Amino acid sequence: MLFAIGDIHGQAEELDRALARIEAEAGPDARIIFLGDYTDRGPDSKGVLDRLSGGRKEGRNWVCLKGNHDRMFRRFVVEGDLNDPAIKSGKGWLDRALGGGPTLASYMDPPGMAEIAERGMDPVPPERLAELLAAARAAVPEAHMEFIAGLPLWHEEAGCLFVHAGIRPGVAMADQVEDDLIWIREGFLDDATDHGRLIVHGHTALEQATHYGNRLDLDGGAGFGRPLYPAMQDEDGAWWLLTWDGRQPLKPAGSWL
Repeated sequence: MLFAIGDIHGQAEELDRALARIEAEAGPDARIIFLGDYTDRGPDSKGVLDRLSGGRKEGRNWVCLKGNHDRMFRRFVVEGDLNDPAIKSGKGWLDRALGGGPTLASYMDPPGMAEIAERGMDPVPPERLAELLAAARAAVPEAHMEFIAGLPLWHEEAGCLFVHAGIRPGVAMADQVEDDLIWIREGFLDDATDHGRLIVHGHTALEQATHYGNRLDLDGGAGFGRPLYPAMQDEDGAWWLLTWDGRQPLKPAGSWL
């Protein structure tokens, strides 16, 4: 039996509820795989990283993967870079759509931070960027940067491949590139071929986790205010969504199994 949790996006209270739901199902030593995007949009990215990095230090039976938002956060703090070349729109990390402002606000409160968290700021004037960067480097624990830097891009277990965004179909895992593993949509979401194992991923937000036969999307939209429901694979290999009202089967549309 194992569990997986999709995109958290700074929703520390939802993460606590999801972990409590898993513990009620399988106890404190449950195997949990987190699919990345721990930061941005929600109010408490710091709290999320505290819980995950702390759990790993405590020896919890957890695997934490890297998401594109986690990379953007670290890239800003370490390199001072607001723009990821994978974003075709050219929007910067502090744009309201990407949600970097709330992440910074969870660590620090310099003048104007609340407005940036609420409305975003893109582009950022150079003098303002320098101020924010200096404040972030003083406030964000190095342990959080090290935690993100050490996150693997994918994990294979129990007949499934876990990854943040997806894979490039037809490419061996040894030849996959990071930008695809944390950003891909086109060419993966519309591909119905059998990948040899179920791909369990997040990244593309839905109203609720959905099984597509060859892949299972667990991003239920916590970053947009929806509940963070964990998923469970039982001893027979079947997947379930653990809602607050009980288990719901996660099966491909039209499946009778």
